[in-house]
Amino acid sequence: MTAKSKYVAWFNEVDKEDVQLVGGKGANLGEMTQAGFPVPNGFIITAQAYYKYIKDNNLSVKIRHLLETANFENPDSLNQVSKHIKKVIIEGKIPDEIVKDIFTSYSKLGNAFNDSLVAVRSSATAEDLANASFAGQQETYLNVQGEAVLLEKIKEGYASLFDARALFYRHQQHYDHMKVGIALVVQKMVESEQSGIMFTIDPVTNDKSKIIIEAIYGLGELIVGGIENPDHYEVRKSDLSILVKRPSLQKKMLKKSGNKDKEIKLTESQGKRQKITDGEILTLAKLGLRLEKHYYFPQDSEWAIEKGKVYLVQTRAVTTVNEKKQSRKETQEIENTSRVPILKGDPASPGIAAGPVKVIESAKEIGKILPGEVLVAPQTNPDYVPAMKKAVAIVTNSGGRTSHAAIVSRELGIPAVVGTEKATKTLKTGEVVTVNGTKGEIYKGGHLTSNMNVNVVDPSKFIKTATKVYVNLAEPELAEKISHENVDGVGLLRAEFMMAGIGIHPKKLIREGKKHVFVEKLAEDLEMFCKAFNPRPVVYRASDFKTNEYRALIGGREFEPEEPNPMLGYRGVYRYIHDPEVFELELDAIKTVRNKMGLKNLWLMLPFVRTVKELEEVKKLINLSGLQRTPSFKLWMMVEIPSNVILLDEFINVGIDGISIGSNDLTMLLMGTDRDNDEVAPEFNETNPAVLWALEHIIKTAHKHAITASICGQAASTYPSLVEKLVEWGVTSVSVSPDAVDHTRKLIREVEKKIIT
Repeated sequence: MTAKSKYVAWFNEVDKEDVQLVGGKGANLGEMTQAGFPVPNGFIITAQAYYKYIKDNNLSVKIRHLLETANFENPDSLNQVSKHIKKVIIEGKIPDEIVKDIFTSYSKLGNAFNDSLVAVRSSATAEDLANASFAGQQETYLNVQGEAVLLEKIKEGYASLFDARALFYRHQQHYDHMKVGIALVVQKMVESEQSGIMFTIDPVTNDKSKIIIEAIYGLGELIVGGIENPDHYEVRKSDLSILVKRPSLQKKMLKKSGNKDKEIKLTESQGKRQKITDGEILTLAKLGLRLEKHYYFPQDSEWAIEKGKVYLVQTRAVTTVNEKKQSRKETQEIENTSRVPILKGDPASPGIAAGPVKVIESAKEIGKILPGEVLVAPQTNPDYVPAMKKAVAIVTNSGGRTSHAAIVSRELGIPAVVGTEKATKTLKTGEVVTVNGTKGEIYKGGHLTSNMNVNVVDPSKFIKTATKVYVNLAEPELAEKISHENVDGVGLLRAEFMMAGIGIHPKKLIREGKKHVFVEKLAEDLEMFCKAFNPRPVVYRASDFKTNEYRALIGGREFEPEEPNPMLGYRGVYRYIHDPEVFELELDAIKTVRNKMGLKNLWLMLPFVRTVKELEEVKKLINLSGLQRTPSFKLWMMVEIPSNVILLDEFINVGIDGISIGSNDLTMLLMGTDRDNDEVAPEFNETNPAVLWALEHIIKTAHKHAITASICGQAASTYPSLVEKLVEWGVTSVSVSPDAVDHTRKLIREVEKKIIT
């Protein structure tokens, strides 16, 4: 890397080793440029610029807090969290030194009289790697012209790192959302007459002897999105002979018109033509061979042709080469039957699966998809990914083997058939079908051999364990759905998300004589949880906003001090004691739910209790409010500070019914590391021996005093090996994120079996 600025780098200044600086896409564009491939010129706004933007706008804590409220298996939850995060990012200001570097580089792409027309493409630092691609997670902005518009698209590009689809994928891949950065590629627009995708391996059969090329007229968005069925060409690598030429009917194309893309209808005779010449097929194939030789790995590339010249605009490693061995066996078995397909299309992702059909017409309906269903849609885009993860198979009307539906299905390892033209009309919601992704066929019914994937009820739904499995929740809208899962209650109901939903600093409401607004809204939200889970307990953790988070509420700046280290500042029980007005509103809401609404399954948990004296004082406030510990009203304390661990006997003697370990804060404070600080975050480790010693000591101390011991930090959802230890030590309950419930229940059952035997 020889770039003069750490905020901007030209393509010819970076290579494939610079992923952490310019992301996967940027690194590959630089690598191809330096290797002499035909790449449209451009520069990259580096990940360092993104990190500085986040830091200078104080966004890290806000984003982390919002992420902690997400249910990654619920599209509505993800979309809501994504919307909040993107809003706070777009409202930020790009630092002046970064703006200066961007404007200087942008002017060099154009000339003295005209601003250059560019595309702004995302390049995430965990994107397009050898073990992960999921192309299209973040946005691409075409036909960008002018400095002001460019800055606007940069902020939108940063925000797109937190699109729901990107959040979902990183969660599945176990990436830390805050450690994934984003660079932005600013590249001269190619006004494509034809465009497409090329694989240097057959992505369905893994045949390495072929190059697969798909092509359409105009800009490439219609092929990637699967909106149009592309031409399909196959070239043999050994002698560059064209093995297959299968033109497809293209009904419309995208073409640049001014600063916008215009959709142009094609006549049937135009749409049926072969989209690129045999000579262009061979030119692309030769470039594909060079790419594979250069990278030593099969490549998935995007290309465009402008005025007869072929350009490469992106390349990435094919990430599904070593999969699908079992699917070939499944295919052989079904080939031995005499079943007649009711629908045919293009084989896109190998394998065979059966299930009931769910037809949806747009991404707005993805919440309708249930686990085990066959997703049938006109086409898919990245917004469909959470639903695709639930489906056992995918069927689309349009698209080819290189469309979004095909690529993501291969990533997920589920069968897919694309380009059927009439799937949404032929297949009906509720009917059971079998999808053969290797042959591109759909059969009526779900009669499969024993080796094939069958939609069955997850037996974990009926598992019971001595160790209770609770769930961590925050959003009232999710209460009803999650209550039907195999959970014993809510082990951590966060106050912060509900308070953020009210949106106004509670002290502002108090000053304006509107206490009732806060109490009524909080009680209404609590009622939704308690009704859904009744009679199972709902453990409400009282508010633990830090001052910087409280300041983000309307009126917050007037009431909250600015602290150099809010994590160790004015928070938790200390705040309740020294300024009890807000805590008293929370207690009023609890009484409303328990006494007026008759929902006695609501309990209270106290966060961040620094000293035994604090616990004594806050218990006085609770008693004065009229709330008394009873068999139906339990008082828990979070154990998340070293003093809680060391003096746990004394805390328990004050009088509490249970403790819940907050492993996030406890780990940070035990190890002296801030997980929100990129410089030291690698040292954050909830399985460090010091943390494990503390966890064992806490649980055994609780046992000694005959009170319950739970854990509600992220560690229980992330580390299965830790759950085993917790059960062995005698933890009475584990509270995990919704997506981890079934797996945790199964794991606990196995551990308990070992203990019994």
